[in-house]
Amino acid sequence: QVQLVESGGALVQPGGSLTVSCIGSGFAFGTYHMAWYRQTPGKERDFVARITAQGGDTKLADSVKGRFTISRDNARNTVTLEMTKLKVEDSAVYICARLGQFGFSASYWGQGTQVTVSA
Repeated sequence: QVQLVESGGALVQPGGSLTVSCIGSGFAFGTYHMAWYRQTPGKERDFVARITAQGGDTKLADSVKGRFTISRDNARNTVTLEMTKLKVEDSAVYICARLGQFGFSASYWGQGTQVTVSA
C-alpha cells in the first residue's frame, strides 16, 4: 500500500535552518508529483510547495518563497523540503503528500513531522 513517512522535524531558533524529508513506498514514486503541506492546531492544511514527477518544475507558497526549497531524489524515493530563515509562524506539522500523475490534487498524506520555531 502507499506509504509516506516524514522525518527531520525539530525545534529550531528563529532565523535557523532545517531540512525535512519524506520517503514514499508502495507506488511508482518517480511518476507522481509530490508536495509538502503544513498544519497548525485548529486550522486547515496549507500548501507549502510542490514538485513535478521528474523534478523539472516547482511551485512555492508566497509565504515561503526565497526561504524554502523543494527537491526530490527519485532513485531514493525521497522528497525533501529545505527551510531557511525560519520564522515563528513557520511552526507547524509538515505533511508530505502524493499528488497525481497528471494533476496536482493530493491523494495520499503522510502522518507529518513537527517543526517548532522558537527562541
